[in-house]
Amino acid sequence: MTNHIKADLCIIGAGSGGLSVAAGAAQLGLKTVLIERAEMGGDCLNTGCVPSKALLAAAKRAHMHRKDDIKGIRAHEPEIDFSAVKDHVFDVIKTIEPNDSQERFEKLGVTVIRESARFTGTDTVQAGDHHIKARHFVIATGSRAVVPPIPGLEKNKVFTNETIFALREKPDRLLVIGGGPIGIEMAQAHRRLGCKVSVFDMGPILPRDDQGNVEIVRQALLKEGVDLHERVAIREVKHGGSNVTLLIEKDGKAQEITGSHLLVAAGRAPNTDGLDLDKANVKFEKRGITVDDHLKTSNPGIFAIGDVSGGPQFTHVAGYHAGVIIRQICFKMFRAKVDYKALPWVTYTDPELAQVGLTEDEARKKHGDDIKVAAWHFDENDRAVAERATKGQIRVVTDKKGLILGASIVGPQAGELIGLWALAITNGLKIGAVTGMIAPYPTLGEISKRAAGAWYTPSLFSDKTRRIVRFFQKLPF
Repeated sequence: MTNHIKADLCIIGAGSGGLSVAAGAAQLGLKTVLIERAEMGGDCLNTGCVPSKALLAAAKRAHMHRKDDIKGIRAHEPEIDFSAVKDHVFDVIKTIEPNDSQERFEKLGVTVIRESARFTGTDTVQAGDHHIKARHFVIATGSRAVVPPIPGLEKNKVFTNETIFALREKPDRLLVIGGGPIGIEMAQAHRRLGCKVSVFDMGPILPRDDQGNVEIVRQALLKEGVDLHERVAIREVKHGGSNVTLLIEKDGKAQEITGSHLLVAAGRAPNTDGLDLDKANVKFEKRGITVDDHLKTSNPGIFAIGDVSGGPQFTHVAGYHAGVIIRQICFKMFRAKVDYKALPWVTYTDPELAQVGLTEDEARKKHGDDIKVAAWHFDENDRAVAERATKGQIRVVTDKKGLILGASIVGPQAGELIGLWALAITNGLKIGAVTGMIAPYPTLGEISKRAAGAWYTPSLFSDKTRRIVRFFQKLPF
């Protein structure tokens, strides 16, 4: 028997973005329906951000035992129970899980339906025995890992971020296809947990970030023993009984590398299959659903947010999208639209790599030579020296008048430090605003103030400034 439901808002997908929209709308009094065919919390909670950061935390803890950079503390090789580390990963998931649970959202007044959804018209959806008619729809179905069409590669014999965390046996040698954030984070984590690791990419690792800062990460990975193969072509994959071999080619030279396990981290695809978007007059393409700056689809009553909308694929972007949606649907703020000029992102390697706004290369392409770059190094930061964590630097890009265009940080807690620069860019601040900030001492955060101060150094200590100071000294006090 079909259950007919009329709602103000129907959300398809209970990942980060969908949950945020559902919570906001329900608490603001909208009759809200949330449909999820798989696990509540989506990719971030179950196979993405949360488990990966838990694994990285375990790996970092293990690596701390090996460090001999503080006198009086004897370094040693830690005993690692790889299967128990995975218990830690799933304990973290279970701790956070109640925040995303069906029970919590039903208490907020959301009708939660655990079925697959498909559009049956421009304002109707079928989910199991439920037929939902709503004034507005939000598609928040996320994305999934894709396996590239490499000759010999068998999808059922490789791992992706969706399956690697369930692996209980420690890989002897993990081969990783993909040098983006997921591939590099998992490479370092597994290396620190005692695995041999090789990474393969057709280009350089972490291509979207400041390449000077990426080089610092690259050298850290190499020092720890991660085997990097950049700018290579993978010609073939050979699956053996208990191993896997990659045939790679670089500069016309072929090479075979064999490992015990293969992780593919080479891109993602939007989850649009089975939604019957054509019946809702919603246009989409390979990269995702087509949306405008307000996240509206070709059907004005339907929005798309997060990975499925074809934009930047970060959990915090989905959360940001949710705010844009709430302002439009609940408060009729039809001018609300997305603006990525202050979008930060972080790769959680050690050292961490963070970026917001334009890199130097991007700024030069957009503004020519009318930019200035200020930098400061962690080896000149007293807290970093005390912590023996001095690898890295901050680079801040401005226009010639000091308007902040972007910031790149590589070093300890870069992901925490980048927030200041995101706020500055969001509010259109100039570099002087950061210079005037009082930073507590000794903190890693001082590096931002130091970099801002370095922006003024050439002019502050110039001959012209000295002449001005000498003139003022002649005046009565």
